[in-house]
Amino acid sequence: MGRKPTRATPKISSAPQPAREIRRAQVDMSFEDQSLLVPLFGQFDANLVQVENRIGVFISARGDNLHIEGPEDSVARARDVLQTMYDKLALGQDLDAGAIEALISMSNEPTLEGIVNADKNSPPIMIRTRRKTIVPRSAAQAGYMRQLAREDVIFALGPAGTGKTYVAVAQAVSQLITGSVQRLVLSRPAVEAGEKLGFLPGDMKDKVDPYLRPLYDALFDCMPPEQVERRIASGEIEIAPIAFMRGRTLADSFVILDEAQNTTREQMKMFLTRFGQNSRMVVCGDPKQVDIPGGDRHSGLADAVGRLEDVEGIAVTRFTAADVVRHPIVGRIVEAYEGKAE
Repeated sequence: MGRKPTRATPKISSAPQPAREIRRAQVDMSFEDQSLLVPLFGQFDANLVQVENRIGVFISARGDNLHIEGPEDSVARARDVLQTMYDKLALGQDLDAGAIEALISMSNEPTLEGIVNADKNSPPIMIRTRRKTIVPRSAAQAGYMRQLAREDVIFALGPAGTGKTYVAVAQAVSQLITGSVQRLVLSRPAVEAGEKLGFLPGDMKDKVDPYLRPLYDALFDCMPPEQVERRIASGEIEIAPIAFMRGRTLADSFVILDEAQNTTREQMKMFLTRFGQNSRMVVCGDPKQVDIPGGDRHSGLADAVGRLEDVEGIAVTRFTAADVVRHPIVGRIVEAYEGKAE
């Protein structure tokens, strides 16, 4: 049994209030499928408490009914988030604290309808893999997932925790499973993040694997480990430093370059020109986390985006701290560091 979550009293900003009085409202909700109420409410009503504390409302549960009270706009947000939570469960999708946090964040976006809610008039935005189904956790992720399905070359820029690489790997695995591509090529520059590791023992694989571990982690999350190992052995999945890309043409492939901010201009040009027939290429990186000598002035990522953003067939998605889908504190940490830098 977990610790019972604390039900905080909804807070309203102490900033000076506008002349008009804040309008308060209340609404009642009921749900048809009572078997979904336990995962909807959460253990000790933890999910309801999360919605209460983040949106600033009071929620009381009685049987299959919920009563929501608070400021009018907040009550409307809470109602939409709770309805979407129920809809996700009805569709067989997972509902954890991270998913709820994403729905709450997206409820501030004008594009909430059709992204979070199950829109009956258009196909849902999702990526299916062997182990899970990935749905967008922010409005920016929804646009990114659309780009991954239709564009040839995609640049994904933004801070850690926004799902740039994870979603790209999921799309790559999905296309490999369906036969849309014959091979996955995942690459990173072997650049140390501000520290010198010296000479690493072992063969070439042992030396480069530590730099490529995040790509392995994403693969294992989307595909059973034994399948990953088998496809790596057969050459269907290749994970290698960017230096190994020179002189190749990557046809019928889904190619992902991670940590691209740590490429030089020459490396980036070399990588992008590996593009072959029936391929898709995704370049992920955080322009504010450059570890190569010379910093962002010598980064191939910023240079490539500046040159190619308006080229037909190339798309760019820019994520911000508001799109962080890890623990909420990660977004606050990113905002604090970006604010300090400015």
